[in-house]
Amino acid sequence: MKNFISFSIVGSLMTMFFLGIVNYTTSPQELWFIYPCLLVLLWPITLFFMSKRMYKQYSLVCSAMIIAFLIIENYLYSPDYIWFIYAIYPIIWWPILMYLDEKAKTLKIALIGCASTIIYYSLLNIILSHPYPWAIYPSFLVIWWPLALYHAQRKTFVAFSVTATILISIFFITVNIVSSPGVIWAFYPIFVVLWWPLSMYFYVYKRKMYNSTTTPEKI
Repeated sequence: MKNFISFSIVGSLMTMFFLGIVNYTTSPQELWFIYPCLLVLLWPITLFFMSKRMYKQYSLVCSAMIIAFLIIENYLYSPDYIWFIYAIYPIIWWPILMYLDEKAKTLKIALIGCASTIIYYSLLNIILSHPYPWAIYPSFLVIWWPLALYHAQRKTFVAFSVTATILISIFFITVNIVSSPGVIWAFYPIFVVLWWPLSMYFYVYKRKMYNSTTTPEKI
C-alpha cells in the first residue's frame, strides 16, 4: 500500500505540473488547470486515508479542500458576488455527520439539521436575494430527512405516503402561488402523487385480507 500511495503522489504531482505547463503555454489568460488538479489531488489523499481507515479525517480534509476551491473560484471570477456561501453549507455537514457517528442516524440530529438548513437558506434568501423566495426549494428537500427517518424507524409506510403526499401538495401549491399565480397548474402533479397513498392503502388492505383468510394448513 505504501508503494501505491507513493506512486499516486508522484503521479499526481507530475500530472498537475504537466497541466500547469499546458495551461500557461496555450491559454495563460484563463486559469483552467485548477479544475482537473483538484480531482487528481484526491487520488493520493483518498488512498492514504482509506488505507489508514481514517474516514472521519478524510471527510474533514476533503470538505476543507472543496470549500477552499470554491472560495478561490469565487474570488477569481466573481468577487463582486459571494456565491460560495450557498454551496459550502451542505459540504460542512459531511464531516459533521461523520464525527457524530451513530448519533447521525437519530431523529434529533435530523430535526436539528433540517431546522438549521431552513434557517440558513432563509436568511440568505432574505439578506442577499429578497424578491423571490427560493428558500422553499432546499427547505422542501431537507424536510424529507426527518420525515423519512421517523416513519422508517416506526415502519409506518402507509402513514409516510400520506404525510409525504401532503408535503408534496403543499410544496407545489406554494410554488404555484409564488411563481405563476395566474395559472393554476399545481393540481396536475398533485393528482399524480395522490396515487401513492392510495396504492399503499390497498396493498396493505389486500395483504391483511389474505393473511386473515389463509389457514395454517395452506401455508
